[in-house]
Amino acid sequence: MNPIDILIKYWGHTHFRLAQEEVINEIIAKKDTLALLPTAGGKSICYQIPALLEEGLCLVISPLIALMHDQIRHLESKGIKSVYINSEMHYSEIETALTNCIYGGIKFLYLSPEKLQNQLVQSRIQEMNINLIAVDEAHCISEWGHNFRPFYRYISEIRNIIPKAPILALTATANSNVIKDIQNNLLFKKENVIRTSFVRENISYRVENVKDKKSKLLILLNKIRSSVIIYTNTRRKTQEITEFLRKNNLSANYYHAGLTTDEKSKRQLSWIKNQTRIIVATNAFGMGINKEDVKLIIHMDLPSSIESYFQESGRAGRNGEKAYAYLIANN
Repeated sequence: MNPIDILIKYWGHTHFRLAQEEVINEIIAKKDTLALLPTAGGKSICYQIPALLEEGLCLVISPLIALMHDQIRHLESKGIKSVYINSEMHYSEIETALTNCIYGGIKFLYLSPEKLQNQLVQSRIQEMNINLIAVDEAHCISEWGHNFRPFYRYISEIRNIIPKAPILALTATANSNVIKDIQNNLLFKKENVIRTSFVRENISYRVENVKDKKSKLLILLNKIRSSVIIYTNTRRKTQEITEFLRKNNLSANYYHAGLTTDEKSKRQLSWIKNQTRIIVATNAFGMGINKEDVKLIIHMDLPSSIESYFQESGRAGRNGEKAYAYLIANN
């Protein structure tokens, strides 16, 4: 079988999007590759298809439990055996999952960069037939990245255990410093970057300078009736804006890093199930979110960088339909 056969068999598509095919061919040729594809650009297919073409399994390093859940659910629905390891699992559950990866015909093993440091995990990985290492949200490797996560910088140690498997690093946003840092840190045998434009054609990007931000906010929310994310720069503002929206009879809740893990999960799930229409959040919210009915992203403050802006605004229009990203300013 070739890549297009796998695409048709499991995804029902007859052609690749953006640079997917180019990335897949690089991995088939065993070349370490950094792929910069926009949000909703189909990054997961870039490692799933080459992994399915070969014997063995793909090791996927992913930063969020919710993201792992989502990917496993999609793969299992296609009859592709996959497992994940996370901090919520007991030792016996981890041991069973790892054993299945060695003997049970598993094609994808998802784990966090923190779990990759676990001695049991490293020991069992040596017994696995790993055909590819995929690093999702690879910008987290870099100090210059907008979501720096220290344990990402230890991922390269796995190359001593699995020296023959190529690495595919994936991200939607990275500047030149981050691009260089990712490749250096992951010990690329040769520099190899495939990139496409960050801009999503179905998203209308708008910046408006207004005197009354909250009035503009209400106009947008009443005009574009969909699931919404509102970004602001401080925890206090997330609460203030949520209270304002509730007083105006809008379904809203806030989300920031100061909430407990349980409370964050509850609020995210309520939003995903459309029990809550609007989530007001700091940049702690959104990585790995793949909610198709979001038509509106609003920034109440300037984002920390252009990369952050495209990452956050790109959570709109995942279904390919028209969507809007508003930056409300008042200089």
